[in-house]
Amino acid sequence: MEVEAEVSLEKQLEENKLGRLDILAVLDNNTIVNIEIQMINLHNFIERSLYYWSGNYYNDLKAGENYQKVKRTIAINILDYELFEEGPYHEIARLKRDYQNKILTEKMEMHFIQIPKFKKEKRGVRTKLEQWMQFISQTNERGIELAMKENKEIKKAKEEYEYLTGDAAERRLAFLRDKAIRDEKSIRQGGIEEGRKEGIEKGKKEGRQEKQKEIAKELLKLGMKISDIQQATKLTKEEIQKL
Repeated sequence: MEVEAEVSLEKQLEENKLGRLDILAVLDNNTIVNIEIQMINLHNFIERSLYYWSGNYYNDLKAGENYQKVKRTIAINILDYELFEEGPYHEIARLKRDYQNKILTEKMEMHFIQIPKFKKEKRGVRTKLEQWMQFISQTNERGIELAMKENKEIKKAKEEYEYLTGDAAERRLAFLRDKAIRDEKSIRQGGIEEGRKEGIEKGKKEGRQEKQKEIAKELLKLGMKISDIQQATKLTKEEIQKL
């Protein structure tokens, strides 16, 4: 049975290699909330988040219904990387008019919560969001204990987390997710390094070609035959004629 569980979990992981988690919720006031946790920067997150937000906003309206019945839709994006270089760890994006920066509609809202920035800011646990961030980021045990005292939902979440991570199959899934994330980062880093090396080699090659062209120009000034310049510089006849 254990082997079957591991195979099942590995199949789940295959379909979700980067450990992304999506939660779609409807609040008591009928507001639609899409929560996404993203571990790796794929450099397309803003576009993708807009795409998911618009899908949730559009799909809620049934055929023939009045547009005014479209529900308020909020996207909450929790990121384990810094999406924006500047600004605080929690930013809200809304649709606004150019005129006096007035809000166009309250039905669209996107939150970007960047875990690394939260860790750098070393905040306390005064607000509900800070309490949850202490728990999500696992900044320190003391912070989590304070958050649990102030927020019973966090205490419940920690109990659920401990229950899940205590299960062998879930530990296996956590290991596989971690491995997939590390492999992905390694592949990306390798690609960057390879690209850098290729760029250096390309630059050297282009530099040599420019040097040979300069030599060819001087030889042309001296009246040397094109065939002899070809032999001396390894440039093609067409390249020399262009000079």
